[in-house]
Amino acid sequence: MNQVFLIGNLTRDPEHRTTNGGISTCSFTLAVEREQSKKDRESGNKVTDYITIITWRNTADLCARYLTKGRQVAVRGSWHNRNYEDKDGNKRTVSECIADEVKFLGAPPQRDDSADDEYPPYR
Repeated sequence: MNQVFLIGNLTRDPEHRTTNGGISTCSFTLAVEREQSKKDRESGNKVTDYITIITWRNTADLCARYLTKGRQVAVRGSWHNRNYEDKDGNKRTVSECIADEVKFLGAPPQRDDSADDEYPPYR
């Protein structure tokens, strides 16, 4: 079983793209605090992982439209590793969460525009 459940805050605004086939995709990095060791708890250090989240289709469109840096979200998805070769010919591995569901947590950020769109509770 490959299921990932994460709650964290966006470290930057999402990046929205469209594939050559016309499919919408959106990626963002989530800062997730991890269970601390006894040593970290005693020293007051927080342990944070920075996890790349990839969304597709309608979820990607909603994330690109409504999420901004600092926003807290809950993500349900699966963990994927992929390999590629960089421009210098070095083999690289990337680990990322492919999101099946993203729920927007907390209050929505203040919006400057006067759009009539209702802010979605989750997606």
